[in-house]
Amino acid sequence: MTTEQDILKRALSKDKRFGYLPEKDRHYTAPMDNDLRFAVIGTGIMGLEHIRITEMEGRARITAVWDPNPAGIAAAVQTVKLIDPSREVKIYKSIEEVASDPETDGLIICTPNYTHLDVLKKLASTGKHILMEKPMATTVHDAMEIRKIAEKYPAVFQLGLQYRFKAPYVEAYRDVMTQELLGDVKMINIAERRIPFLDKVGQWNKQSRYSGGTLVEKCCHYFDIFNLFAGSKPVRVTASGGQDVNFRDFEYDGVRSDILDNAFVIVDYENRVRACFNLCMFSPLFFEELVVCGEKGTLRTWEQEDFMSNDGLQTGYELFCGENGPSRKGSPQYPKMIESSGHSGATFYEHMYFVDNIRGAKTLTATAEEGFWSVVVGAAAEESVRTGKPVMVERMLKNAGIRL
Repeated sequence: MTTEQDILKRALSKDKRFGYLPEKDRHYTAPMDNDLRFAVIGTGIMGLEHIRITEMEGRARITAVWDPNPAGIAAAVQTVKLIDPSREVKIYKSIEEVASDPETDGLIICTPNYTHLDVLKKLASTGKHILMEKPMATTVHDAMEIRKIAEKYPAVFQLGLQYRFKAPYVEAYRDVMTQELLGDVKMINIAERRIPFLDKVGQWNKQSRYSGGTLVEKCCHYFDIFNLFAGSKPVRVTASGGQDVNFRDFEYDGVRSDILDNAFVIVDYENRVRACFNLCMFSPLFFEELVVCGEKGTLRTWEQEDFMSNDGLQTGYELFCGENGPSRKGSPQYPKMIESSGHSGATFYEHMYFVDNIRGAKTLTATAEEGFWSVVVGAAAEESVRTGKPVMVERMLKNAGIRL
């Protein structure tokens, strides 16, 4: 299992300040073994983040890429060359060529949401380790198909629900789920305020038919956190939301944008835990908050970042146990090098655990089953917004032809 010393040594091995040292004089800063070869499928903003962090994590290297967009390919190759000018990067001409290449060990799938199932069907025969970006699919039907493939998959199959590795959430999971400092969890609340969706090739994230809708595309991360802390299955989802500010006049190829930019979502679980999600996507200040209330206390953790200033990421952590035990306050964060690498450092740890999984360690990375349930909650919330009625999860799955 990876240790903090391992992380530091890998980081220092790539630090150009030590480039003056002769090879025989590099010990603590000696290059680490990077025997794993990864291919990135889809080289948009997340694909490029995965490339940078693969190289930064240090135990694998990017050897090949595929994307139908030439500009994405050029950006991917340039990203690798900036890190290692001597590296040759194979450029695939098709998904079929990806599948037939024996010279890769792992595949990182970062194509648009609605393509995940088709891409996976073409790659499943390879038996290579897979890290698939979130959400795993745009519908519960496709998510179930991917779950079935993953359950029989002979190698690592990991879902990119990396928010569970943000520093405040790691701290909260330890206190709530491992040490059980709050006793039985009763209520969970998450709020997110942020800027609108960014541009994508083809602007697929502006249309629900391609993205699955905002509550699937963006918010599956938070529903994954709900499911983790509830420790149970969702039974009913009630939501209210709208498109009130963002992209109201936006059209692409003659089709109007229809994605939500704000919502409230309430989730009821089998074990009577209740969870509430509050979304606003027209705020200049990024703010994310988790509150967990248990029978013995309350936990609140948050992070925020002003995109218009240089203040950087700020975090807070408050554990209140009253007479049931010690309370504390803090500011959980990762080293700046890791924190600035992407998604508050969560993507770095997602990659670290991906390699750990490949090498046989047991980690808390998201499984296909967990990815499935995060899509289920999001899809139910989207349906509740459309109909104005609560959605019973079992009935929704039954209507989709899914029996669990």
